Amino acid sequence: MAHYSIGELARRTGLTVKTIRFYSDQGIVPPADRSPAGYRRYDVDAVARLELVRTLRDLGLDLPTIRRVVDREVSLAEVAAAHAEALAVQIRTLRLRRAVLAAVARRGSSPEETDLMNRLARLSEDERRRLIADFLDAAFDGLGAVPGFAGIMGSMTPELPDDPSPEQLEAWVELAELAQDRDFRAGLRRTAEHLAAEHRAGLRVPAPPRPDAAALARHHARPALAAGIDPASPEADPVVAAVTARYAHDRGVPDSPALRRRLLAQLESAHDPRRERYLELLAVINGWPAPESLAPALDWFAAALRARLPAGEGAASR
Repeated sequence: MAHYSIGELARRTGLTVKTIRFYSDQGIVPPADRSPAGYRRYDVDAVARLELVRTLRDLGLDLPTIRRVVDREVSLAEVAAAHAEALAVQIRTLRLRRAVLAAVARRGSSPEETDLMNRLARLSEDERRRLIADFLDAAFDGLGAVPGFAGIMGSMTPELPDDPSPEQLEAWVELAELAQDRDFRAGLRRTAEHLAAEHRAGLRVPAPPRPDAAALARHHARPALAAGIDPASPEADPVVAAVTARYAHDRGVPDSPALRRRLLAQLESAHDPRRERYLELLAVINGWPAPESLAPALDWFAAALRARLPAGEGAASR
């Protein structure tokens, strides 16, 4: 069997003599024998071991673990599985840090905001679910079994993947901050209370897949907005009539000034930029298509509806 000096082994493997001597001293690549002069000599098995050692070192394994692998005390498959799991944890940690740092850089956050974002990013799955459950309970809890509430709450629940992208992590941090915004919670509560009040009054409250008031107004107002129709002009009459007729039909009541005031109040309550931002972030986290902005169409329709209420009336006088 061929034997190699440490210098020849270095030339065959591309490793330095110093590195090979270190591995040899650690018992990872022991010499096959020694020359008459006492120099170490290695066989072809040493070449294979050194190639494996270099590969495992490149993959980040420590020397004690590598020695156990080359000595067959533990299988390479077992080591690889454990190391892959450890790397997955490290990768997730690095992604969390990247998401927080990117958000801090973009927003110019204060130290206090940075600390909050870091804590939100590091929440466990159970902690994330509790945070969102608390947010949704603040909006819907205690309002009774209103049809559609369960579907609405489900559609507002983020599901961060086990292996989220940096964009999803950054979106989660911002959404979690929004979910703790007291003013945003209060606005969502008002919208839920409008629906609950309709239910208590005996009106049918549309449940998904029927469109809610905001989606209904957007659907009808969008073409009028694109056509440049003035919301106060007679050309807007059919648009308002179509929305209020459908809104009334879905609730089992006739169209009336009182119903139109209720509709206006509901639209104004729903028309919160933070609500749109929440839905945008939710789409990123859940991998959904980006939602279309409600703002332009809702602004147009609210102006059209307000123009058709008796003078001095509006959402505030309902």
